[in-house]
Amino acid sequence: IDLKCVIKEFAVISRKNKKKITKFASGGGDGAEVIYALRNSGALSRKIANELETEGQNVRKFYQRRLPSDPSKDYYFIMRDTPNTEAIIVEYGFLDSTGDDVNQLKNNWEKYAEAVVRGLANYLGVVYVPLEGSGYYVVKKGDSLWSIAKKYGVTVAALKELNNLTSNSLSIGQTLKIPGNEEGETPSDEYINYQVKVGDTLYGIANKYGVTVNELLNYNNLSSTNLSIGQVIKIPNTMANVYIVVAGDSLYKIANKFGVTVDEIKKANNLNSNLLNIGQKLIIPSNGNDDSSGYTVVAGDSLYSIARKYNTTVDAIKSLNGLTSNTLRIGQVLRIPGKRDYITYTVKAGDNLYRIAQTYKTTVSEIIKLNNLTTSNLVIGQTLLLPD
Repeated sequence: IDLKCVIKEFAVISRKNKKKITKFASGGGDGAEVIYALRNSGALSRKIANELETEGQNVRKFYQRRLPSDPSKDYYFIMRDTPNTEAIIVEYGFLDSTGDDVNQLKNNWEKYAEAVVRGLANYLGVVYVPLEGSGYYVVKKGDSLWSIAKKYGVTVAALKELNNLTSNSLSIGQTLKIPGNEEGETPSDEYINYQVKVGDTLYGIANKYGVTVNELLNYNNLSSTNLSIGQVIKIPNTMANVYIVVAGDSLYKIANKFGVTVDEIKKANNLNSNLLNIGQKLIIPSNGNDDSSGYTVVAGDSLYSIARKYNTTVDAIKSLNGLTSNTLRIGQVLRIPGKRDYITYTVKAGDNLYRIAQTYKTTVSEIIKLNNLTTSNLVIGQTLLLPD
């Protein structure tokens, strides 16, 4: 049997069916358990347990369990009835736990399932290929903890602590978790991590996030524009269009709000699904549209720069828009002194663009243009700008 094919197939099945293969045990305990057959050693279970601990789940134990009526046999039929295999059962946690299992399983089940894939790959001695943006790095020839730490802007101590390393020795193909680079998270409130992929250039990344190459060079202390796959580029929130997900959000709703498409948001954030988490930060593809009725705030804007652009004053813009501070948010629409005025309208049940256009004596196309809409579909509670 080609073990590389086996692990590849297992990884594909696991990643497509994580909810189905993830076992949640009951019994009032707290933490993960890994059970292995009487005929096997605990080596595989130990590796899987270690990977689960790396993801933050406490492991109660990994062990063998015997059938009370016949101690020479395994307790579980799946092990008794599958001879000549290395069968294991992974219990990721307990849903009736009095500890923290319930929230951990709710928030981290995908990471725990992926941990099993890593553990199996490590056990079989094949190279684990991380999911894009999953926060892992596979050691290559010539790597050292120092070079990896420098590449990702972290310390050697942080790498060793997170990966439970007791020495600086590395092996080719070893998988390391990178501090502050977990999928769907950002390492600080100041910047976003972007992991370089095949075909990326610094110019392409800068263009995607509406910044300049020089800004990225300076912020990341880069001496050249050369990039390596897996390298992390820090993009300051003050440069990029950043949106923080709140309760009730969906990719469609956010895309509609900022006048972009769901696919554009998914591509900019390397998302593989439409699922969002409250507090998650999303890059909004740059959209610097302005029109005769208002101006949509983009990355890098300030009241001063907007006032200069439209030959007006900061105080005039603040007064017209009812602003009490100079703080702006990306995607915010400002009324510009001397330009056509408008009102805001909150979408209600039964509304459609045609009916709203008729009521406010405008056209559907004008509403679409004013609000940067890519579709005529509306969401209850959505705010629209309408000509006054």
